[in-house]
Amino acid sequence: MFNKTLTTLKILKSACKFSQNVAKPLRSKKPKSSTTSVQNFVDFKHLRVVGGKGGDGCISFLSLWANEFAGPDGGDGGNGGHVIFEATENVKDLNNVPSVVRAQNGEFGANTDCHGKNASHCMIKVPVGTVIKDSTGKVVGDLSEKGLMFVAARGGSGGKGNRFFASDTQQSPQICEYGAQGEDLEYTVEIKSMAHVGLIGFPNAGKSTLLRAISRARPKVAPYPFTTLKPHVGMIQYDDYEQIAVADLPGLIPDSHKNKGLGIQFLKHAERCMVLLYIIDMSQAEPWINLATLQNELLQFNDDLNQRPQIVVANKIDLPEAEENLKVFKKNVSLPVISISAKLGTNIEELLKEIKIIYDKKSKEK
Repeated sequence: MFNKTLTTLKILKSACKFSQNVAKPLRSKKPKSSTTSVQNFVDFKHLRVVGGKGGDGCISFLSLWANEFAGPDGGDGGNGGHVIFEATENVKDLNNVPSVVRAQNGEFGANTDCHGKNASHCMIKVPVGTVIKDSTGKVVGDLSEKGLMFVAARGGSGGKGNRFFASDTQQSPQICEYGAQGEDLEYTVEIKSMAHVGLIGFPNAGKSTLLRAISRARPKVAPYPFTTLKPHVGMIQYDDYEQIAVADLPGLIPDSHKNKGLGIQFLKHAERCMVLLYIIDMSQAEPWINLATLQNELLQFNDDLNQRPQIVVANKIDLPEAEENLKVFKKNVSLPVISISAKLGTNIEELLKEIKIIYDKKSKEK
């Protein structure tokens, strides 16, 4: 009887274990880098692209011992290279995209009807979901799938050699064409989605500390505001082999929608995240007012942002004054609230579980 009961308990324990649909987060066994260089995420870039110049044609006359008037034999110049954007899954941001991109020039034509070599195209690898805008702000390219390409600047065509101008009336033309200049254009390149989850909060709310606690990212942490001026992205790994990208965004201040502080630049970063996490400092007086300010700034910039999944993270609960503020805070907030201490690691696992639930739900909707 005892053995049957023990076997039944083991079966029930196994059933409960495998009935949990939410994957558990994994703690990274790989140590963080000890180098001083800190990498930030680049999701916006303004650049100039120049197509290659076509090669000039050649003026030449064939001279043979048996025929001193053999005629013109100048070859044509080669075509200049194009500048092409190509979407690939191997690139995650625009950090390696230069500010000025020039394609190679075509080679000049030569004698004995030798044409110049066409230049190779300059391929720029960009992440899938990159949007390309011209100088007027008009969207001219949307690389939403792997392998899609956009010709940003066309190279010039090669010039004709003097053999091209030979005719019955003019047997010895002393003329050829110059190669055409390539296009010289300016573009703005943006990434539609920079991360699955965006950390939003006032300066010094603990966003960078939280990102360090849940990933291998190393954003700067200091006891003064605006330590984060550019977004940093870290990856959360789960035991179902899923990875969720979390972005530490620069701090938001009141009237950011009027471009105060980092302003519109910050709000554009938030626009490219699937889920929004409000990081609220519980040690501050009346923290629910800070949450209302953050929501209002997002609403003023884009109405759709407040329609996205949102979680309120009550940070710094390890401080003495945070406990009383948290009780009042939950009464004044309608969104789900998770209290954590990013510095001590309190309730981090519960937060990662909630992130995975929302991520799985959004993935099924797609």
